[in-house]
Amino acid sequence: MELDRYRKILVGTDGSSLAGPTVTRAARLAVADDADLIVVCAYTKMLAREAAREPNLEGSVATLGQVPGSEAATQAIRDAMKVAHEAGARVTAALLVDADPVAAILETARDHRVDAIVLGAIRDTSVVGRLLGNVSSAVVRRAHRDVLVVRPVEGSEEPNVAEDVEIAPTSED
Repeated sequence: MELDRYRKILVGTDGSSLAGPTVTRAARLAVADDADLIVVCAYTKMLAREAAREPNLEGSVATLGQVPGSEAATQAIRDAMKVAHEAGARVTAALLVDADPVAAILETARDHRVDAIVLGAIRDTSVVGRLLGNVSSAVVRRAHRDVLVVRPVEGSEEPNVAEDVEIAPTSED
């Protein structure tokens, strides 16, 4: 039995240290299947008062996998596009989505009728990760299409969630 080829593949990026290998894997899969590649980055906008309070950080309250601020998200998309093009992939959309990462990925996958989703995942041993889960596990549970989860290469240093994503406190000072 021959498997159907993918026609559209979505890859999520957050600019973390695992983003490059994840986009590379998605791009190679797209090239092998002659599929379109859609790149999506979930981010959160920054309120004006937060910008005044934190001039060196364009982020506000971000969840894991969500990029704080449009400038950082734009850079994450640029980096992903460069990796995808170097791998020879045909990128048909690069989207910045102001939303929770799981919602951004699932809604974009639905709206663009993708056949497969490619995401990076690290072992999150934080209390937040254990209680709430992470983006890739939530997408796997809720997606109505194939999901490929890319892990760091065995033996390599695994990215640290706390180092890759800035999470600001949610309460007012």
